[in-house]
Amino acid sequence: MKVVVIGPGAIGCLLAAFLSKSKEEIWLLDKNKERAQIIGRQGIRVEGVAGNWQADIRITADVNDIGKADLVIVTVKSYDTKEAVIKAKALIDENTSVLTLQNGIGNVEIISEIISVEKVIGGVTNLGVTLTDTGRVRFAGRGETVIGRLDSRITVEMRKIREIFNKSGLQTRISRDIKGLLWSKLLINAGINALASLLRLNNGRLIEFEGTRKLMREAVTEGIRVAKRKRIKLVFDDPLAKVEAVCEATAANVCSMLQDVRKNKRTEIEFINGVIVRQGQELGISTPVNSVLLNLIKTIEASYSLSVK
Repeated sequence: MKVVVIGPGAIGCLLAAFLSKSKEEIWLLDKNKERAQIIGRQGIRVEGVAGNWQADIRITADVNDIGKADLVIVTVKSYDTKEAVIKAKALIDENTSVLTLQNGIGNVEIISEIISVEKVIGGVTNLGVTLTDTGRVRFAGRGETVIGRLDSRITVEMRKIREIFNKSGLQTRISRDIKGLLWSKLLINAGINALASLLRLNNGRLIEFEGTRKLMREAVTEGIRVAKRKRIKLVFDDPLAKVEAVCEATAANVCSMLQDVRKNKRTEIEFINGVIVRQGQELGISTPVNSVLLNLIKTIEASYSLSVK
């Protein structure tokens, strides 16, 4: 298979590095020509729970260098999904599958508006990874990757993806209920990311303080109420306990939202806590904690250019 990973961020670089261990043709597609040249020269350096190693990667900023792909994996920030997929349309033909491994809710729908919904596969990954520099990642926590279609069908293409991922050392399985998984992952992110970003804490520190544990539980509980009203079956019997378990398992990890805040970059708050707030409003469900987290992160983003006097 020819596999193209779109976006050389933390997850994109880690996936490309691991997938390069397979015998498949792996490409990394960047929108930044200069960055692509740097990664092309130096490769991707991985350090952390899988040891320290380097992967040489085919990378380009020009889709025409690649040709048609069998699998396109979208790892860009959710607010960049539409632009990235439009630019990548030259990679896609009738035999191409497009897999989203992004945070938040709505990416499957955005991609399906651009290409046929039949080609789109949703996914969640619980890999803990931090981008430390261009083409440099710290792998802080192993986790399962799960893929599936909104129509619950299991296709030959999905089985091939699972095989390649597992062969590369990325534990992966297929689910018939990807919507439930996406919402379950959303609740974990809603409980962790905004709080970690506001307080500038690694994931593990959030469960050390009663104040943060209380806010985490309340944010997740609001999300559970919305999911139940939408008749979405969550994959965890106790989502509150699961969020705390994820904090413990990825204790050293700097969540992606905090990485963005530290770099004065736009965050994915609208696709995480913002989803709970908007859908709560539509359903008449109060979401005060998620509303506060949403507004505080948006204020941080709006005030990046301001300096403390």
